[in-house]
Amino acid sequence: MSIEYEEQLAGSLVDSFPKDFGYGVENMDMMQENLENSPSADNKPRILLMGLRRSGKSSIQKVVFHKMSPNETLFLESTNKICKDDISGSSFVNFHIWDFPGQVDFFDPTFDYEMIFRGTGALIFVIDAQDDYVEALGRLHLTVSRAFRVNPEINFEVFIHKVDGLSDDHKIETQRDIHQRANDDLADASLEKLHLSFYLTSIYDHSIFEAFSKVVQKLIPQLPTLENLLNIFISNSGIEKAFLFDVVSKIYIATDSSPVDMQSYELCCDMIDVVIDVSCIYGLKDDSNGNAYDKESLAIIKLNNTTVLYLKEVTKFLALVCILREESFERKGLIDYNFHCFRKAIHEVFEVSSSTQRTGAVVQSSPPCSSGNGLARLKSTALNGTPRSLV
Repeated sequence: MSIEYEEQLAGSLVDSFPKDFGYGVENMDMMQENLENSPSADNKPRILLMGLRRSGKSSIQKVVFHKMSPNETLFLESTNKICKDDISGSSFVNFHIWDFPGQVDFFDPTFDYEMIFRGTGALIFVIDAQDDYVEALGRLHLTVSRAFRVNPEINFEVFIHKVDGLSDDHKIETQRDIHQRANDDLADASLEKLHLSFYLTSIYDHSIFEAFSKVVQKLIPQLPTLENLLNIFISNSGIEKAFLFDVVSKIYIATDSSPVDMQSYELCCDMIDVVIDVSCIYGLKDDSNGNAYDKESLAIIKLNNTTVLYLKEVTKFLALVCILREESFERKGLIDYNFHCFRKAIHEVFEVSSSTQRTGAVVQSSPPCSSGNGLARLKSTALNGTPRSLV
């Protein structure tokens, strides 16, 4: 594949998202003014991080999207103003994260909270599981009930955070108690249609990445298509599990329909870290300004339990990480051919999305492959996730 074609494909992915947002930390008044003056402010999903002071909101953001070590978050100062983080400069995941300080009353009459919630895709409320969460539940109810009345389409997510210090039984009991109390409060307010999703999280393991993956997936309109392509790929390649990762954040934006095992997910995350770290140290030439992760990136790791981890580059932002048995990996030629078809289909999915956003019409994509086994003859992919033709 030529360099020009690679650049064209990468450009098509990047161009499918708006770029008219900056990056930085601004105070509440400046942020509200920028939103009001921005004609395309609603084009990009917005995720709000809310919760009481010292609940761990800023630590979550730094660990997931800025590769900060969990131990370093102990030295973070308490957030005293709204921080806007643009997650689009170097990542496939494309949205804003707003970190709200716990002590700020964003329901103050002088502040237009309706404008904030109207442009929000997901609201994450963080509850410190190691603290008394009665006050947090009260703030949770106030926040989600008012946000729901402004924008019923918001995805409401509750991170029961800092569970690393709790026993397994205590974790389950805490989640059950918070779940029960929060939903009882909603029922008392006649808000049964408001759905809350609950996650047990900690920055000291991969649970926070798993939870954020679930949140982000709800904001990706192409998710059914990606899941369907992964199902086709693994069923024709003898692969047990496959993840489509955003390399920068280690969030998986899609996986096949089989259940996610946390241990398998952690292995895949560790593999990405190894590949990126080794590439950064040994892969870049002295006179090169390129990226350590590129179209030549791939890795094979054989574990001592006859399991193979296989990583291949899909785009400059995405990696496919597969888990399979050694006997299945003996058919590597078939797997690579099916991956070629899968990779081409992924590019076409986002080309169709880009064309739809620009013209308002659905453009049928060209055939990824015309003959052969596996994913071959996947003639075109519908936006609802169903292949038009598969042999």
